[in-house]
Amino acid sequence: MISKARIKQIHGLERKKNRLTEGLFVGEGPKLVGECLSTLPVRYVAATEEWLSANVQRLKGVPCDVVSSEELHRISLQQHPQSVIALFEIPSSETRLAEIADRELTLALDGVQDPGNLGTIVRLADWFGIHHIFCSGDCADIFNPKATQATMGAIARVNVHYTNLVDELENSRVPVYGTFLDGQNIYHEQLTPNGVIVMGNEGRGISPEVAKCVTRRLFIPPFPENAPTVESLNVAIATAIACSEFRRGR
Repeated sequence: MISKARIKQIHGLERKKNRLTEGLFVGEGPKLVGECLSTLPVRYVAATEEWLSANVQRLKGVPCDVVSSEELHRISLQQHPQSVIALFEIPSSETRLAEIADRELTLALDGVQDPGNLGTIVRLADWFGIHHIFCSGDCADIFNPKATQATMGAIARVNVHYTNLVDELENSRVPVYGTFLDGQNIYHEQLTPNGVIVMGNEGRGISPEVAKCVTRRLFIPPFPENAPTVESLNVAIATAIACSEFRRGR
């Protein structure tokens, strides 16, 4: 049976302050937990007897509690809990953007504030073989439970760094791409296999400070061009289109 102290700890990790203090985040469900077990240190697991039996070899030395479906609903941070809840260590990194972008394609997120959008972008990065995402300090926290769940396990393979984007981009010697309404048609441009793709805030787009660091401005046109249409694309959808176009010719 899971203790009251453990339940309090899990619920407390819904708040960023507690995640930073403890250096832990909550992962839920067989997909996310299964992926993270391969790459991240795990500190605790609460799961159904069936799930624990199937994963016993991967949990040697890890404190575990067998819980019923009713207990899972009581301790879960999700509306529909599935089989397992685990506490993982938040990875630390001092990786610099310039080091990565010089040899591979990298994403930079400027003020993306919706946790669902952020998690979806991490999932997209995993699909398109992008291993590093650099976020401005005002982006959502990738270890927010909603963001982490939206990655669908991609958080186990994609490294998310929080940094001062202006400082990082100013020191970069690689192409820095950004999406703007006055940019060049992305489908007509010759795109490089390395560099940085900057995506901006859901409402304001790329900030003026970061925009000064962009060396190649791109535009994702509607079809047909100049037709009446919605004002803009969701940032995660725009990121998917941009990543696809960068990878199309590779």
